[in-house]
Amino acid sequence: MASQSPEKSRKCQCETSHPQSILYQILNKEEQDETRWKVALRTPEVTCMRASEVLLKTITFIRNLPSFYHLPQEDQALLVQQCWAPLFVLGLAQEWVNFELKEISVPSLLKKILLNQSLTDSDKVENSSLGASLADVQKMKNFLEKVWKSDICAKEYAYLKGIILFNPELPGLRFRHYVQTLQQEAQRTLMEFSSMMYNRNLGRFAWILGLLTSLKAVNAETIAELFFRPILGEVNLNELLLETLLPSTHFWHLSPSP
Repeated sequence: MASQSPEKSRKCQCETSHPQSILYQILNKEEQDETRWKVALRTPEVTCMRASEVLLKTITFIRNLPSFYHLPQEDQALLVQQCWAPLFVLGLAQEWVNFELKEISVPSLLKKILLNQSLTDSDKVENSSLGASLADVQKMKNFLEKVWKSDICAKEYAYLKGIILFNPELPGLRFRHYVQTLQQEAQRTLMEFSSMMYNRNLGRFAWILGLLTSLKAVNAETIAELFFRPILGEVNLNELLLETLLPSTHFWHLSPSP
């Protein structure tokens, strides 16, 4: 019996390769992509209430800072819009707000298209808004765990909040130098406090200050989706905070918000 030629053998292998195998690889890769996974709170009725209390305390903290209101209103609005999310997460840590998650099964638009499933306009909206990103939430939970292990006291939390709020690196600040001075003052006070409490060991000061770098990855939209949409629905938290802290101003246009 004559053996098959290499060309014919290769042709046969191609013919046995089904389009379904390619489809499976695409869908399987998508299922393994953690950045697409969505989660929600397991007990929103409890956690959302505690989160609301943390947000209220965050607002109170800002209100009680005379130096904040010495800034022009444009700078006040910019600082609130850009800094409320990391302040809120730090507040979660201070109040020891732990929370459990549940995974949400959300078929992607690509999956529906590849499987020839019907796709409506509502599907597009729900797919983009239902649930919070697991990757973003996990970063938040990792930060909380690190902070809780550090046993930070109330004064240290206050100084850290000042360092976060007065961020001179934000583009668009009019009184950047003044904001930088306020941040440096908060850093110096934290360093002096740590030195006094821990026998002039500045290692703790450096460690605590280093924790704040993790907050740069905090996603305000994720916070809004996870903690506030279950009870407030489609709400613009930037506008809500500005109306609460700066009722006589109208700067909601400075940046888009969750």
